[in-house]
Amino acid sequence: MTTIDRLVSMVNQIVANLVHEPDPAAAAAEHIRLYWDPRMKKLISEYSGDGLSPTAAAAINQLVKPDDAA
Repeated sequence: MTTIDRLVSMVNQIVANLVHEPDPAAAAAEHIRLYWDPRMKKLISEYSGDGLSPTAAAAINQLVKPDDAA
């Protein structure tokens, strides 16, 4: 398993664990923003392949393009 495969798996797991949140994608993006190493954030932010759930992809999109309200 490659590093990016592991990161994709991790994002999907984070989203699955935050499904109870009102906005799981926003909660996952915040978790990644707070706890992931900058190198990990850079790799996942640049990823454009398959494997991310729709909610995980939305979280990464929020990470790359955060809301102006935040």
